[in-house]
Amino acid sequence: MIVTLPLRRGIDLTVAAPPSKSYTHRALIAAALAQGTSTIVNPLMADDTQLTIAALEKIGTDIKTNDRSVIVEGCDGAFTCPPGTVLDLNNSGTSLRLLASSALLADHPVTLTGSARMQERPVGPLADTLTVLGGEIRFPKKPGFPPVTIGGNLRGGSATIDGSVSSQFASSVLMAAPYAKNPVSLEITGTPASQSYLDITTGVMTGFGAVIRREGYRRFEVSTCNHYTGRTYVIEGDYSSASYFFALAAICGGRVTVTGLTPDSVQGDRFFLSALVRMGCQVTYAHDSVMIEHDGQLAGITIDMSSAPDTVQTLCMVAAVAKTPSVITGIGHLKYKESDRIAVTAERLRQLGATVNTHEDRIIIQPALLHGGTIDPANDHRMAMSFAVLGLGIGGVSITGAECVAKSYPGFWDALAGVME
Repeated sequence: MIVTLPLRRGIDLTVAAPPSKSYTHRALIAAALAQGTSTIVNPLMADDTQLTIAALEKIGTDIKTNDRSVIVEGCDGAFTCPPGTVLDLNNSGTSLRLLASSALLADHPVTLTGSARMQERPVGPLADTLTVLGGEIRFPKKPGFPPVTIGGNLRGGSATIDGSVSSQFASSVLMAAPYAKNPVSLEITGTPASQSYLDITTGVMTGFGAVIRREGYRRFEVSTCNHYTGRTYVIEGDYSSASYFFALAAICGGRVTVTGLTPDSVQGDRFFLSALVRMGCQVTYAHDSVMIEHDGQLAGITIDMSSAPDTVQTLCMVAAVAKTPSVITGIGHLKYKESDRIAVTAERLRQLGATVNTHEDRIIIQPALLHGGTIDPANDHRMAMSFAVLGLGIGGVSITGAECVAKSYPGFWDALAGVME
């Protein structure tokens, strides 16, 4: 599928934010582990979350879906599956990592694998921690990378985990921890990547009844006396997906209102709005919506985006049309995503005439005259969506493999249709 973006100026658009992918993954896993029935209201039904559902079903969870909810029959921390069970998570790193610890609660060893790109994404730090907590971990191909076979049991106790590659390693351990044989005390070493996602994880856990004591983002202690309990859980709107429409107002000028958002959400990607304000946009919050307005020139900024990783590519698009340079730091861990997001974003921007330099944990974008071109998003949903927004700002940009947006936002092109016509 190829989508060609026309030049647009003076946007006036209202769009509903899709449900949060991060909350949906975590709520599905908590509900599957819980005692009793849970109804997850307004879940994101995208490729990644469907992979989590299919994997949970394969290890014994009864799940029913309809237009507005998912009904999950919990197993009270005891998954059942036949010997040799393999969970193919394709390109969903969130699914594979979050499910890895819970696989220790299955009655037989489980192998988790995925696409060729998935097999290049590290899980070694998570495997090391699970081994300390009672797991028996094997890597059938390459040590430290999927496929990974997880057996043993979740004994619990004290462990450390390197959080510098991905906060999902810690989130994975925490989500399974209420079902360990002994309480889990987890210390995170290094500078935690995307630490706001730990707030999402603990928020979902406590929403389902878990009890957690924490010292900031360094130490978490999870009680084994309080398991998850089935309940109705409503998924909030997604700031990561909303960022493309915020950026649309910044790049094309005009006004965009995104509804269905929680103004005080703990989602780290809400920080993207602060970046846009510093670049010259106006932000107005309402009860359940956010409006972005911009008319004039954008200023470049120097900013640490470690707390808002999924909006880094979107911010790069805004920086590419700014009148002064931008330096975006704190992004070293993005090389381990669906693509090497530092290198690929820079290379694709250069295709459109941008002046971009990269370093280990930063990207530097200088003002330049941009032009159209054809962008291959490298099967990265966020690459496709961010370059689509830039394409509307400069015109003549075609996105190949545009269907990859279904990974997180199947309705993205429909939401843009009114602007593209």
